Amino acid sequence: MSTINSQDDEDTFKILIATDIHLGYMEKDPVRGNDTFVTFNEILDHAQKNEVDFVLLGGDLFHENKPSRKTIHACLESLRKYCMGDRPVQFEILSDQAVNFYNSMFPWVNYQDENLNISLPVFSIHGNHDDPTGADALCALDVLSCAGLLNHFGRSASVEKIDISPILLRKGRTKIALYGLGSIPDERLYRMFVNKQVTMLRPKEDEDSWFNLFVIHQNRSKHGATNYIPEQFLDDFIDLVVWGHEHECKIAPCKNEQQCFYVSQPGSSVVTSLSPGEAVKKHIGLLHVRGKKMKMQKIALETVRTFYMEDIVLADHPDLFNPDNPKVTQAIQAFCMEKVEMMLDNAERERLGNPRQPGKPLIRLRVDYAGGFEPFSVHRFSQKYMDRVANPKDIIHFFRHREQKEKNDNDLNFGKLVSRPASEEVTLRVEDLVKQYFQTAEKKVQLSLLTERGMGEAVQEFVDKEENDAIEELVKFQLEKTQRFLKERRTAAEEEKIDEEVRKFRESRKKNAEEEDEEVREAMTRARAHRSEDAVLVAASSDEEAMDTGMKGSGDSDDGFPATLTRGRGRARGRARGARGQNPTARGSSQRRRGSGGRESATSSRTYKPVSVPAKNMSIMDAFRSVKADPLNTAKSYSEDIIDDDSDVEVVSTASSSSKVNLRLSSTPSLGKRGSQSQTSRGVDFESDEDEFDPFQSTATSRRK
Repeated sequence: MSTINSQDDEDTFKILIATDIHLGYMEKDPVRGNDTFVTFNEILDHAQKNEVDFVLLGGDLFHENKPSRKTIHACLESLRKYCMGDRPVQFEILSDQAVNFYNSMFPWVNYQDENLNISLPVFSIHGNHDDPTGADALCALDVLSCAGLLNHFGRSASVEKIDISPILLRKGRTKIALYGLGSIPDERLYRMFVNKQVTMLRPKEDEDSWFNLFVIHQNRSKHGATNYIPEQFLDDFIDLVVWGHEHECKIAPCKNEQQCFYVSQPGSSVVTSLSPGEAVKKHIGLLHVRGKKMKMQKIALETVRTFYMEDIVLADHPDLFNPDNPKVTQAIQAFCMEKVEMMLDNAERERLGNPRQPGKPLIRLRVDYAGGFEPFSVHRFSQKYMDRVANPKDIIHFFRHREQKEKNDNDLNFGKLVSRPASEEVTLRVEDLVKQYFQTAEKKVQLSLLTERGMGEAVQEFVDKEENDAIEELVKFQLEKTQRFLKERRTAAEEEKIDEEVRKFRESRKKNAEEEDEEVREAMTRARAHRSEDAVLVAASSDEEAMDTGMKGSGDSDDGFPATLTRGRGRARGRARGARGQNPTARGSSQRRRGSGGRESATSSRTYKPVSVPAKNMSIMDAFRSVKADPLNTAKSYSEDIIDDDSDVEVVSTASSSSKVNLRLSSTPSLGKRGSQSQTSRGVDFESDEDEFDPFQSTATSRRK
């Protein structure tokens, strides 16, 4: 790194860049539980010692969407220790902060808050692990933002159109336009880019004098047809892209020749999967920006647990292993032990030069036993390394590579056969598994009303975000919509005609992906609102039961307790179940004898207030039934449900809000080229080195063409 004089410091931004810290990963593990917290402290310590202007995080600060109290406490502890102080912040913000931080109750950067003493600002977007969820669409970063310890930006106000407004920073004569886009499902964002629904706004004044820095958290490598974001989708006026989500460290900026910008992929700071990409040495970056020039300095992390990985193909050693030998399994086990010992020796030598490194390394040995071999006991093998390895239970991974047969055996290219374990190198998501299941399932279990895409996203919400009502609400929503469709079409009440109309309606919805996404979002909104209403009802019923218990006389043991309105199968169980042997009249009179008439009336109105929820056993044929008998039937089943039934009673409410903000910035649509932009006037000086990129040397400026 070249020496920078004092005049240069006044115009030079120093930014510490890191992504995918995953605080709380394996926090309950006795060996690896504190790894993420120790490394996070090291990252902030590097920022403090280098006196950076701010820290920029590229998403996934937390590993869980709902971090534990221990994880939240450790994060707050670190941020308060390193980010508060008397050192003045040397840069200013020129953009409208009410737009940049529109979702916060305190829409301004934390170091400008007169009640806080911030010396090290932290800016972060959210990732797919800590993205906003729930009825209020909040995430753990919003908690840190409310506490004044972090600046959360890059949230999208709409799911139909995304306008990315930059945070405009200035230090001396250097100006940075900081763009951020938090994690969005890749398929949805891919489609929005294709439909030109993503716009990156640019400042009107001197737009070519800004250094444009973009932070994104999406799939960079292709995992499917639309399950990634191609670099070509991003606007070509960007100078540097900081790419989060990918864990392999490729922090040295790489130039995209087509779009003429650089991409830096810092990778994760903790090993979260035993895959080849995680075995690369972990780094963070110290970015220097002056004018339109930049330099990236790699900083190796010393507190990251070492990870060694090796592959073995038994069929490649015919001189050592013969599948017909009865003792071949013992020979394979001895060979694997030798390989593990070699990796442990390498880890010990590396640790001698770095005392801050954790003692027990991570070891992974992948064994391809194709060719007639049999695997040995992994658990018995692991017992030998319980005190020497951080992951003793999964040191060995056996897999069998299956060669794909070509139609023409004569054209088989053996050079294209690559042995890799599908379980580790192919990322499968819940939506993909659901879709694959229904596509290969028998006809009798195929979906006839719902679509695989909608069901897959609902299951994903259930698994990742713990939205317990996601699947149920999606089924109800799509059922109601189908019933409305059949009523509007005035379909005859014949089963064959109904099935045909339902099939046509389902096919039309499958072709309209945007409408299907809207259905899923509406169902998720209903599920979140349902959960909020449930919490209110549970609290109200608890207060009511406490009131009834306090006013109940000592000789009133036969009356039982009031039936409270709660969710789950246990709503009418416990003390209220003792009244099941009585007739409805006796039970009703028993309940009415408690307390005074006024209190009884109030209690009844609270407990038995009807809710407008469709019945659980509703079917398509309900659309053709007469509505004349509905009030009587509804009242009858309702009174019975209050006393005896164990089914759920749900409250559904939908809310939609939309807001448009006048950003007062000129817009540049994605995938479009700006005709007025001069490509020759906006070059980024960049010199590559193995560890450093120093454009501050007096070299000719490279211009984009």
